[in-house]
Amino acid sequence: MSAARPLTTLRTIAAIAALPLLALTACGYGSESKDEDTSKVAAEGKKLSADTVRIGYFPNLTHATALVGDQEGLLQKELGGTKATYSQFNAGPAEIEALNSGSIDIGWIGPSPAINGYSTTDGKGLRIIGGSASGGVKLVVNPDKVKSLKDVKGKKIATPQLGNTQDVAFLNWIAEQGWKVDAQSGKGDVSVVRTDNKITPDAYKSGSIDGAWVPEPTASKLVAEGGKVLLDEADLWPDKKFVITNIIVSQKFLAAHPDVVQAVLRGSVKTNTWINANPDKAKAAANEKLQELSGKPLPADVLDPAWKSIQFTDDPLASTLNTEADHAVKAGLLKKPKLDGIYDLAPLNKVLTAEGKSTVDDAGLGVK
Repeated sequence: MSAARPLTTLRTIAAIAALPLLALTACGYGSESKDEDTSKVAAEGKKLSADTVRIGYFPNLTHATALVGDQEGLLQKELGGTKATYSQFNAGPAEIEALNSGSIDIGWIGPSPAINGYSTTDGKGLRIIGGSASGGVKLVVNPDKVKSLKDVKGKKIATPQLGNTQDVAFLNWIAEQGWKVDAQSGKGDVSVVRTDNKITPDAYKSGSIDGAWVPEPTASKLVAEGGKVLLDEADLWPDKKFVITNIIVSQKFLAAHPDVVQAVLRGSVKTNTWINANPDKAKAAANEKLQELSGKPLPADVLDPAWKSIQFTDDPLASTLNTEADHAVKAGLLKKPKLDGIYDLAPLNKVLTAEGKSTVDDAGLGVK
């Protein structure tokens, strides 16, 4: 890595993450949200301790638990007479801001903004209460310019944004090759080009980048444009699993409405069970929701390979979140965060036990 430099504070990274060029990523950053009209959903059954629960997620395949749970009414079914309303976010900081301000109560979000959101509130803002997805991140390159992993040196490779989860992962991989890159500028043995996922395919087609380390469906969009998958990030992790999407809740809402939180978790667990048992129907439901939100569905040559690369899981894969935080520290993007207490998995484990499923572990980072 480059010579030692003062570490950027978490508040600085959070501020950088909110700059105008924002990524629509699985665990990314941004400042826009879209509220969904849920008047078509009629809550039925007994109302829980809250009239409404406000849920946030990204219109992205790695948030398919929320997409499918919303589209198929599986979350609402568990909430009974408590109405679920949904807001869509382009990226993490806006969702964290909404959670902290009370605009939403629960959200699907990636590991980097969850870490930042917890740390910048001194551990008082949120808890991670469940997992949702693993995988779905690839290094895709122009096969005419990059024939092997060693050929990445000297090339221009895009990541979604400075300090986001894919950016950190790529910087860590670069360091493991023995190459040097300045984390802030992206300059060095590899040129790391921070590019909004929405324009990355066009940047690839124009030749202004030679490849990208990106989440789905951007990776499959590049493949559809002639790119080649050079590396699947899952291959770098034990058991090929790493957290890409978690479920978070505001600590205030968790304390006031534990029954509602447990109902959402029960809906999430049942949604993941349905997704894994009915992959084709679930894929179609997710794409139908994406079409409703964006105005157009993903084409089959993008949707099908993207879907196959994502694993839907209730396990938050806590040990990998800790590793991802360490990678950010090594890259010089974060000071060592204090993550003790970031997880409260007791409600999830209660649901899993009731469903006859194995409980999950917080890697020593749970509430005491």
